[in-house]
Amino acid sequence: MREYLQLTKPRVVALLVFCAVIGMFLAVPGIPPWRALVFGTLGIWMASGSAAAFNHLIDERIDKLMVRTARRPLATGRLTPRQVLVFAILLGTGSMLVLGLLVNRLTAGLTFGGLIGYALVYTAYLKRATPQNIVIGGLAGAIPPVLGWTAVTGALHPFALQLCLIIFVWTPPHFWALAIFRRDDYARAHVPMLPVTHGVAYTRWHVLFYTVLLVLVTLLPVLTGMSGLIYLGGAAVLGAGFLYYAVRLLNPPDELFAMKVFSYSIVYLMALFAFLLADHWLVGPMVQQGLVFQRSL
Repeated sequence: MREYLQLTKPRVVALLVFCAVIGMFLAVPGIPPWRALVFGTLGIWMASGSAAAFNHLIDERIDKLMVRTARRPLATGRLTPRQVLVFAILLGTGSMLVLGLLVNRLTAGLTFGGLIGYALVYTAYLKRATPQNIVIGGLAGAIPPVLGWTAVTGALHPFALQLCLIIFVWTPPHFWALAIFRRDDYARAHVPMLPVTHGVAYTRWHVLFYTVLLVLVTLLPVLTGMSGLIYLGGAAVLGAGFLYYAVRLLNPPDELFAMKVFSYSIVYLMALFAFLLADHWLVGPMVQQGLVFQRSL
């Protein structure tokens, strides 16, 4: 059972599901309907786990050559390709049934698109085809807050797409920091990650460029009226921290600094979405009360 759990990449999936759940709460003024919250979360988790399992299956050869992934259950032989394939199909099918029957068809369709985008388009093709793999394929990993939003409302909304854009722009500096540290692994496995094909210095400048772009994109919720001052303050502090790490990465004190950037990027995204939720719960009700008060005068 432990091996099957490892197939789902629990830490990665937890971050994706966290963003999806935040999307659910941001979609409505109060608590989301329990049905959408429970079954939406379950279905999105199952689909994410299925995509992760397909990733193990497709990357079996690569995983055996990389230190970071050499101990995965398929790479070590603790599970067979057939077992992983059956597990991935069952989990993916189950997620579609849960979302399609107990949530709504739009969420099921978008989730299926995200699963295919990550497992086939990114893992099977883009990852091996171009050093811009993580940029192009990042859309599949950026979709969870959209799924959370549609699970509750049954419709797409520009605010949900803003959340997707934030994760989409966050993905390159997050992943390239890891790729810098693990570049020998990727070179050994013949995966054309940016630091392998264009060098570490080039990748460091791209991390900085995308970090600047990320800070600008995180202002959209404020500019469009989705969020207010609580979120703006949190985003400003978190963005300043990310910019510090990105600038310092240009001339790092040691090789491990790239992993510090990678670790901070995870904390950054979780905290940013937490500020979105805090602003939504605290500022939103105050605005509504202010409108009611004005109308009563």
